[in-house]
Amino acid sequence: MDLFDKCKKFTRADEVKAAGFYPYFRAIEANEGPVVKIEGRDIIMAGSNNYLGLTAHPKVKEAAIKAIEDYGTGCSGSRYLTGTLDLHIKLEEKLADFLGKESVLLFSTGYQTAQGIIPTLVTKGEYIISDKDNHACIVAANMMAKGAFAEFKRYKHNEMSDLEKVLKSIPADAPKLVASDGVFSTTGEIVNLPELVRLCKQYNARILIDDAHSTGVIGVGGRGTASEFGLVNEVDMVMGTFSKTFASLGGFVGGDRAVINYLKHHSPALIFSASPTPASVAAADAALEILKSEPERIVNLIANASKMRNAFKKMGFNVIDSRTAIVPVVLGDDLLVFKFWRKLFDAGIFVNAFISPGVPANMAMLRTSFMATHEDKHLDRILEVFGDIGKEMGIIN
Repeated sequence: MDLFDKCKKFTRADEVKAAGFYPYFRAIEANEGPVVKIEGRDIIMAGSNNYLGLTAHPKVKEAAIKAIEDYGTGCSGSRYLTGTLDLHIKLEEKLADFLGKESVLLFSTGYQTAQGIIPTLVTKGEYIISDKDNHACIVAANMMAKGAFAEFKRYKHNEMSDLEKVLKSIPADAPKLVASDGVFSTTGEIVNLPELVRLCKQYNARILIDDAHSTGVIGVGGRGTASEFGLVNEVDMVMGTFSKTFASLGGFVGGDRAVINYLKHHSPALIFSASPTPASVAAADAALEILKSEPERIVNLIANASKMRNAFKKMGFNVIDSRTAIVPVVLGDDLLVFKFWRKLFDAGIFVNAFISPGVPANMAMLRTSFMATHEDKHLDRILEVFGDIGKEMGIIN
């Protein structure tokens, strides 16, 4: 059998394209935040992670342009060698202060950040314990650690009783790390952090929280999940990304100075990758300053998401409850999701279609997400179209 046979036999995407329902890799031609241009049409964007609406903010764009003028387009090396700029160090210091951590380390992408942390810290004879629904970057990092002979265990999604069973099954003196999303990217649910912290203290485990969808969304001034629960000093490490509220590209981890220093000198994902570009770092820095100076953006974001969540539920849709920017509308069937998505797109609304195996077979959904910069005219139009299509397809009355 040839290595490429499986590629030639993969026809699912082509079949969906032929049916006219393919929702992926749609090219955006212009992006103003709440409204984008796709295929020459203005489309209301209700699927972006641009939660604070900063990707088109003049100060963010100006900062990126100035960084290119001062430093060029790239760093041409890793952080370890020739790729560290004063921009990197300044942003690390600002983020450490913002997050209430001793130190922060930047990575080139959010996905890469998990791979820079978990396999570096959790090695042979040590344990990584992970929520079943953690983001793919954590899953990949877990597999890397397992491949290097670390022990890997999972617990049922956000079920702290199951986490306790797993912790009990591990030798008391074994080093262990519990990793969880802060806000789960598919459902928008928030981790039960108070109970997770209690159990990790009881069973002597360290904690890593992925705040990719939390920073700038929940917590005091958008400081994330630990801040939301008043547990900043109880969470050992916080990781995140610049590709959402920070309107850029890159990742970060914050923690104790000794831990960050260890990662800095041992993490292959850092040492052997080109460092974040000047424009990316400068844009993230500018976004952080706006986040700190304009807290009303978070208020607007949560108000917009709450409005949509409550309205969808009132209309009769099956919506997963939360208090974050993510509002999933569960339809249950993959084909139903594709058909609904196409009708939304034709009506000028873009959302994300999540199907199996990305979600369980009975949990296929339209994952909507909202921005601080959505206006009522955008939200009301989304609700109008959802309602019309839902009734037409017999999903709601």
